[in-house]
Amino acid sequence: MAIWSALLLSLAGLMGAAGVALSAYAAHADGGANLVTAATFLMIHAAAVAGLCASAQTRRGLLQAASLLVIGAVLFSGDISMRAISGETLWRMAAPTGGMILIAGWLWLAVAAFMGRRLR
Repeated sequence: MAIWSALLLSLAGLMGAAGVALSAYAAHADGGANLVTAATFLMIHAAAVAGLCASAQTRRGLLQAASLLVIGAVLFSGDISMRAISGETLWRMAAPTGGMILIAGWLWLAVAAFMGRRLR
């Protein structure tokens, strides 16, 4: 059962990374509505799978992955929101930096799935 959980958690990480990358591509592509839908589905289901696996057992590396996701989301979403509201940016490369940190967080999750269990 442990290998199945590790595989599912790793796939959640890969789905999340793909969702972020696909969203970035859709933002720059003409007619990217379908890509946005695909990215949204990947992200929602990646989070659901990761949550289910994390609640089933504690693994090393999950807090680091979560930290990267929080930092990346704040940078990416904060910069995009500022641009939409005020026309200003956090800094020139805040959104792409945040996106790369989000991808790194999801990839960290994929790797953390195979780190040893630490229950206590």
